[in-house]
Amino acid sequence: MTKGTRIVLLGRQGSGKGTQCVRLSRHYVVPHISTGDMLRAAVREDSPLGRSVAEVIGSGGLVSDDLIVELVRERLGKADARRRGFLLDGFPRTVAQAVALDDISGDGALNAVIDLVVPREMVLDRLSARRVCRDCGANYQAGPVVRSPWTCDTCGGDVVQRDDDTPESINRRLDLYETQTAPLIEFYGATNRLFPVDGVGTPDQVFERITSIIDAR
Repeated sequence: MTKGTRIVLLGRQGSGKGTQCVRLSRHYVVPHISTGDMLRAAVREDSPLGRSVAEVIGSGGLVSDDLIVELVRERLGKADARRRGFLLDGFPRTVAQAVALDDISGDGALNAVIDLVVPREMVLDRLSARRVCRDCGANYQAGPVVRSPWTCDTCGGDVVQRDDDTPESINRRLDLYETQTAPLIEFYGATNRLFPVDGVGTPDQVFERITSIIDAR
């Protein structure tokens, strides 16, 4: 049985979810469990599961629910998650994954599923202005005047716009997210575990809104 604080944080890319995940993990002293990070780690470790993931990714396919669920089950079985709880980022993405998470958690039911709500236009503006260091991956936001050349403050690498951060690519990703997430929102809403949170405001304001809900649970 998983004990402690158990949170799922949903939100579009560009909603500020990443920043809030880091703060929440530190605030509640729970592991921040990102499926994206786990997939990359499994591939690096060259475990049997990691080799299966690498094979799927290498062929251009999507990692199946079964593989993702197995990764999460393995991670939530570790001592820190069993003892303190967890903050899930990027999982679940489908109703099937949400049902599997309930099975994994057992009696350790989720405290809250937070849906960080930010208007689409704001997300589009944020991601269109995003710039990334080619070497270390540090993120920046471009202002009205973009430096050229732009070098990273951390490592001195070139700061560039990602190829998939054009308005057309961003809109496609947002459409896909909304299509996938709508049934998940309905699933958690029907079981009174979903809490929409206004993601517009300063990071401190949004953090306070999220923690007030979690603390009340």
